[in-house]
Amino acid sequence: MAQPGSAKDDSANFSRYEEANNTAPQGAVVFMGNSITQNWYKAHPDFFTANNYLCRGIGGQTTMQMLVRFRRDVIDLKPRVVVIMAGTNDIARNLGYISPENTLGNIISMVELAQANKIKVILCSILPAYEFRWRKELKPADDIVALNNRIKTYAAQHKIPYVDYHSAMKDSRNGLPEKYAKDGVHPLPEGYDVMEGVVKPVIDKVVKAKNKK
Repeated sequence: MAQPGSAKDDSANFSRYEEANNTAPQGAVVFMGNSITQNWYKAHPDFFTANNYLCRGIGGQTTMQMLVRFRRDVIDLKPRVVVIMAGTNDIARNLGYISPENTLGNIISMVELAQANKIKVILCSILPAYEFRWRKELKPADDIVALNNRIKTYAAQHKIPYVDYHSAMKDSRNGLPEKYAKDGVHPLPEGYDVMEGVVKPVIDKVVKAKNKK
């Protein structure tokens, strides 16, 4: 059995950003996500540092793991805005099957935690993917579209800004084309260029509105 504090015991990977959180500036914009968010900082660090954005993506994580660490990696940082992109690894069944309703429920719980702490929320679509190379038996394209529709509908009902990466990046199979991602899942720098062009105007608008209050 793992001892408290060991790596195996840290299933949500609280330790990943523990040191960075201790020195993180307040009032930033936090990006919460999985490897797609984590790799974004590696590909374009200037996008984050120049705009006072903080990356809190962890590879392989499901919405359940993100929800568990949401207090430490978002709320405790006292950001102005959190940008949530989550669900790819739920569909990939990284921790086993989870229903779309429960995936959405985890995302909604993150939203409600943020709002309870006066943090503005931006919800994002999951990126398109025709297949997952680590789970080739799955056919995720339609499941991603369906989950994105749930997220978009919830965002509209609750007047939460929604960023649609999927429509901006999909190919004819509802996958991620090779020009944006060699493996069909994780964007190349060119893919992140598209994402930045879609998300930054939304962030700017939300921050501007928040600053007026």
